[in-house]
Amino acid sequence: MLGASYWVVPIFSSIVWIAMLVTMLVYWAATGKPIYSTMSEGQHIPYISDIGASNLKPMFIAMSAVTVVTFSLAFVFERWLRHKGRLVANTSKWQKIYSVCATVTAIIGAAGLILLTVFDAKRHNQLHDAFLGVFIIAYIISAIFICWEYQRLGVHYREHSILRISFWIKLFFIIAEIGLAIAFGICSRQHIWNVAAVLEWVVAFIYCLYVFSFFIDFLPATRTRRHQSKQTKMQMMEEGGQPGRSHMGDGAADNPHYYRGNSQMAVPQTNGTNGYSNRYTNGNGCTNGNGYTNGNSNGYVSHTADGYPKPVDEPAPLPSRNF
Repeated sequence: MLGASYWVVPIFSSIVWIAMLVTMLVYWAATGKPIYSTMSEGQHIPYISDIGASNLKPMFIAMSAVTVVTFSLAFVFERWLRHKGRLVANTSKWQKIYSVCATVTAIIGAAGLILLTVFDAKRHNQLHDAFLGVFIIAYIISAIFICWEYQRLGVHYREHSILRISFWIKLFFIIAEIGLAIAFGICSRQHIWNVAAVLEWVVAFIYCLYVFSFFIDFLPATRTRRHQSKQTKMQMMEEGGQPGRSHMGDGAADNPHYYRGNSQMAVPQTNGTNGYSNRYTNGNGCTNGNGYTNGNSNGYVSHTADGYPKPVDEPAPLPSRNF
């Protein structure tokens, strides 16, 4: 999957989840708001599982599975991108442990949701309630761990405001879900079925907001990829293909950009003008006109009558002047 597409995962997951919830509500209303066999006496608003145990059970299983599987992938991708440096790196081993714990508990919560859709409230009521508890508790614990990680990251990377935004969204999810889950449990025990059903639907829609919040987490990975691509392109244009630039024999660009810390190295060196005394006189015993000796023998010892230099047959080796 391309780096720029990671943010699609939480968006797709949240869209599938909210589409499932809306479809179930519309179906219940369009069929005349029936009272299902799984509903208690005096209950007029169905639970999600009441509708899911009816004719919409195949859709309930399929769309729930797609939602939690793709959402679990979001945890895995977040861990992988942070490990690869596409997201800000963890600054301690504990932050990595928080991330791994969040991923594991999210997978447990995903398994709980899939199992509660398979073991519906109509045929397997006790198993259904048990898996419902696993689903809610596991995702709350997962949110606590991921929120803990982001809080520590926000302390070390104060310049990244996106970490704080993601942290507050996840913290809101934790507080809201815990409060609503407690209220749901109390209403269920007190047999206030309609209020409990409304609370369950609210919990489900807030869960969608939590899933969507991971879209924000992947934005830095997209920007980093584009920034690196732009920088790489600019560097390639700068290092090669520009007119007026020569290359040294080893293939490195003869560019002042590569001479760091020694500005003199960036200046092409010419014989007799580099400010350094050459070690050898030229073959005819003459020095250069600027007071510096020639760097080595030119291969000529005299001039012809026309004024052109005359090559020597076998140039004698120059004596060493190394002291």
